[in-house]
Amino acid sequence: MRSWSILLLLFTATAFPQSAGLDPGRLKAIPVRMQAFVDQGTAAGFVTLLARHGQIAQVAAVGYQDLESKKPMRTDTIFQIASMTKPVTSVGIMQLIDEGKLALADPVEKHLPEFRGKPITIQHLLTHTSGMPGGGPARKSESTLGEMVLAYSQLPLQFTPGSKWSYSNTGMATLGRIIEVVSKMPYEKFMHERIFRPLGMVDTFYFPTEEKYPRIASIYTDDNGKLVRANVDLYKKGVKYPGPEGGLYSTAQDLAKFYQMLLSKGAPILSKSAVAAMTTVHTGNLTTGFAPGMGYGLGVSIVRNAEGLFRLNALGAYGHGGAYRTYGWVDPAKDLYGIILFQRTNGGGDVADEINAFMAMANAAVVD
Repeated sequence: MRSWSILLLLFTATAFPQSAGLDPGRLKAIPVRMQAFVDQGTAAGFVTLLARHGQIAQVAAVGYQDLESKKPMRTDTIFQIASMTKPVTSVGIMQLIDEGKLALADPVEKHLPEFRGKPITIQHLLTHTSGMPGGGPARKSESTLGEMVLAYSQLPLQFTPGSKWSYSNTGMATLGRIIEVVSKMPYEKFMHERIFRPLGMVDTFYFPTEEKYPRIASIYTDDNGKLVRANVDLYKKGVKYPGPEGGLYSTAQDLAKFYQMLLSKGAPILSKSAVAAMTTVHTGNLTTGFAPGMGYGLGVSIVRNAEGLFRLNALGAYGHGGAYRTYGWVDPAKDLYGIILFQRTNGGGDVADEINAFMAMANAAVVD
C-alpha cells in the first residue's frame, strides 16, 4: 500500500529548486520513484537529499524506519553508514597533514612501530594499495582499535605496496590508529572535536547513546524476495572498537554538511590543497573500485574516464558507498552533491538499482 500520507508529511524542500538550478518537477519525481521501490519490497524506506549551489533543494523520506512496527521513515532517521566512514577518517588524516604532523610519504612504521619492516606509506593506506588484507581476525566486544591494528600489523601483505589495488578495511583501521597516536587522543574523540562539532554534525557518532536509539533505522536482508531482519547489532552496546573503516552512524542532513565542506574546498576544517589531493586520482591505470572507469583518490572513488560516466555523469565526480546501501557523491562540475540512505545488507553494492535510479534522476534534474 502506498504511504502517500507519510510521503507528504516527511517530504521537505529547504530551498527553492530553481535557485539551485534544479527542475522542481524532476525533483518531485524522486521520492515517488523511491516509494515504488518500497512498494516492490526491495527496501523498507529511504531518505534522499540533493543540493546544488550551496543550497539543499530537497530532502525526502519515504517508507518505514522499521517495517515490523510500521514506524515511518523520517528525514532525521539515523543510519549506519558503514564504509561511508572511510572518507571521514581520511579527512582526519588530511587535517594532520595540514598541520605538518604527517606526510603522505610517511612510512607507517614511523608512527606505528609494530609495522616495522613493512614498506607501507600513509598514501598506500588512503588509496587501498598497501597490500594489507581486506579483513582481519574477528573482533571481540572488548577489543580496542589499538589491539586490532596490532593484530593487523602481524598479517602478511598480499602484494608489494603500490603494485595493485585491493579494498582494505584493515588499512583504513590503521589510519584511524595513526590519528590516535599522532593526535594523542582517542580516534573517536578526535573525529568529534575536529570534524563533527565544527561542522555541526550533531547526529554523527560511533557509539549511540540511548536517546538516539528510537531514531536508528532497522537493517534488513533480502531473503528470496522478502525483507527480513538482518543479524546486525543496531546499538553496539559494550563495544569499544569505533571502526575507522565503517563504524559511523549519521543522518542525511549531517552528511550534507560534510559533503558541502568538500564541495567548498575544505572550509572551515580543511585546506584547499588537502581537498584537491583527496579528489585527484592517485591509482593511475590500476584496476580499482567496484565499477568500471573509476580510480581512487585519498579515501574516495573518482570518475577517471568515460567508462565511469554511466554512474556519476561527470569526469572528476567522486563519492563513496556503504555496505548497508548508503551512498553519497560530489560533482564539482555541476556544484552538486547527493545522498541516498537505506538499510539492506545485500543487492548490488554501490551499484544497487535504487542508488542508480536516484543518481540518474538527480543528474536529470540539473537545468543549467
